[in-house]
Amino acid sequence: MKKELEHMNLVTFDYEEEVGVPGAFLIKNNHHSEFFLKTVTLENVPGEGRVHFVCNSWVYPTEKYTKDRVFFVNKEFPPASKLDPKVYGDQNSTITEEHIKNNLDGLTVDEALKENKLFILDHHDSLMPYLRRIKSTSNKIYGTRTLLFLQNDGTLKPLVIELSLPHPDGDQFGCISNVYTPAEQGVEGSIWQLAKAYVAVNDSGVHQLISHWLNTHAVSEPVVIATNRQLSVVHPIYKLLHPHFRDTMNINAFARQILINAGGILETTVFPARYAMELSSVVYKDWNFNEQALPADLIKRGVAVKDKNSPHGLRLLIEDYPYAVDGIEIWFAIRTWVADYCFFYYKTDDIIQKDAELQSWWKELVDEGHGDKKDEPWWPKLQTLEVLVEICTTIIWTASALHAAVNFGQYPYAGYLPNRPTISRKFMPVKGTAEYEELKSNPDKVFLKTITAQLQTLLGISLIEILSRHSTDEVYLGQRDTPEWTADAAPLEAFDKFGKKLEEIEERITSMNNDEKLKNRVGPVKVPYTLLFPTSGGGLTGKGIPNSVSI
Repeated sequence: MKKELEHMNLVTFDYEEEVGVPGAFLIKNNHHSEFFLKTVTLENVPGEGRVHFVCNSWVYPTEKYTKDRVFFVNKEFPPASKLDPKVYGDQNSTITEEHIKNNLDGLTVDEALKENKLFILDHHDSLMPYLRRIKSTSNKIYGTRTLLFLQNDGTLKPLVIELSLPHPDGDQFGCISNVYTPAEQGVEGSIWQLAKAYVAVNDSGVHQLISHWLNTHAVSEPVVIATNRQLSVVHPIYKLLHPHFRDTMNINAFARQILINAGGILETTVFPARYAMELSSVVYKDWNFNEQALPADLIKRGVAVKDKNSPHGLRLLIEDYPYAVDGIEIWFAIRTWVADYCFFYYKTDDIIQKDAELQSWWKELVDEGHGDKKDEPWWPKLQTLEVLVEICTTIIWTASALHAAVNFGQYPYAGYLPNRPTISRKFMPVKGTAEYEELKSNPDKVFLKTITAQLQTLLGISLIEILSRHSTDEVYLGQRDTPEWTADAAPLEAFDKFGKKLEEIEERITSMNNDEKLKNRVGPVKVPYTLLFPTSGGGLTGKGIPNSVSI
């Protein structure tokens, strides 16, 4: 298949400093055919330097698409699809300003975007190509888009939910979408509860298949294999990384036998059913090693921006975002430890470049471990200490803190299935039908008939209860199973400093969880966020960062 050519256009224009830092731009396509706009980068912006807009969207001719396309830094309205219109037709959102303008605390949509108050939970593009096939199973799934508004108290308020299905006449005709807004009373309130359930079903499946399996379990395997094949046990990088491989290959092999195998527990309990692993594999095509790093991930998702005046050079757009707040502290604690350790053995970049084992390790990890992505231009070139530190930090973060954050909260946060259903068995009732009348008379019954069935619920809860448990012999971040892992004094001293830093982070997390002003730390159900609290005892604790993906 021939890859379409990409073009880069350079435009020079005058810019007046009093305009300030641009936060958005409007684009119109006066050609007769659409084009795919990947990025726009403004260089030499007074007072800012470089301003980068990630677009990744089709821009249609103005004669066919009358709405203005406005791109903000990581945000746009109305939400647009990245699916190829030649294959999937018009998949752009039907959400309009009318749907949300009365719930923006007096702001316009443009003002809310400029003030970084609008966010989206988008499960549309990743799922739409699968909906026809999923419909052939007993599951009934929508593509979903959910817009949320950042309130002054730091909490997010859902504004609108869009549910979409493929056009009955074929993919090329686009999708059929319905938009739902919040309601608390009557049948409208019941419909809103169902709309939220459809979103939760999608989010639950994406969490399990992508955030959990793909982004931690699966991507750790190539690192484990390359390290054991190419680095001797006395190599400093082997010693650095080895604790973060404990039981990973064993647990993944076990998962392939009973959990993610064809007809296994996962296919029985999540919405893609027999398409679960295929969906995970397709999403992997867009996987990027660099985006496993927490700062890059937060920036990509539009919840943080680079800011030289903020701690660690990163400013959160949702200040009370517990995963990000705690994660940033953990990430940079790991990075400092890795930098101290690596500098002891690699005083110059030249040593890294001439380390044959190290270079063979990285080559195998890229070329063999990710063979279908080996030619991607974004792979780091292992030539400097800075790059080595970033690579090792990313590997350790993925195996430890990232996995802890997505795994050990599953039972505490999702153990009550009506709050976090994993399957939907019926579509939204349509006005004028018997199902709609039943929704009016007995909404709870309709809700329970729609979400995960009892047997699947029991299987699902049993699974996440097991996954959320710590073993009694777990080794946590900042700990080693033996104190004699190295004889070098400087690395031992650096590791001790790392452990003390993690203790400080524990104290900070405890303090923040007792701060009533931070509403997202505990929430209305009074469950404190402790998933990135470094240590724990055994059992269901909802906290603790094991060194490795071991469950």
